[in-house]
Amino acid sequence: MAKYTLEYKLEVVKSVLEDGMTEGSAARKYNVAKSDVQKWTAAYRIHGISGITKKRISYTGEFKQKVVQDMRVNKLSFRETAAKYNLGNHCIAAKWERIYLEEGPEGLYKGRRSRTDSAPGKPKGRPPKLDKKVEEDLIAENQRLRMENAYLKKLNALVQEREKSEKKTKLK
Repeated sequence: MAKYTLEYKLEVVKSVLEDGMTEGSAARKYNVAKSDVQKWTAAYRIHGISGITKKRISYTGEFKQKVVQDMRVNKLSFRETAAKYNLGNHCIAAKWERIYLEEGPEGLYKGRRSRTDSAPGKPKGRPPKLDKKVEEDLIAENQRLRMENAYLKKLNALVQEREKSEKKTKLK
């Protein structure tokens, strides 16, 4: 995802809103994705300059629930919802709706972290190595199971071969 300065976004938005340029032509002129131009323009119309500034906000569960319920009641798209509530990205609204549908409203109140953060008390990195004796026992069991599997396959093949030969002799 490309990073754009506030001035650059403002220039693109003003070319659409003030100069009467279409979003598609502005996207081509400024070499930006049309969806970005649409997002910036919608956010600027509703929230002004604060709509296109970068933000890193932690949202409350009540706010998330309000956003999802409004989106569902008013049948808003993710992009419309993001513009209306000044969310940084429309994917945030999609994620909240998914959580709402899977876990219910209480799922929006859970604190969630990124994949890099692990649960408290959970060791990081590789799991500890097994005791030498336990590892040897597991290897031996694995070998026995492989041999048993091979034996059963061979037995099954022999039985099928015998049945096949018996059918041939009956047909003659």
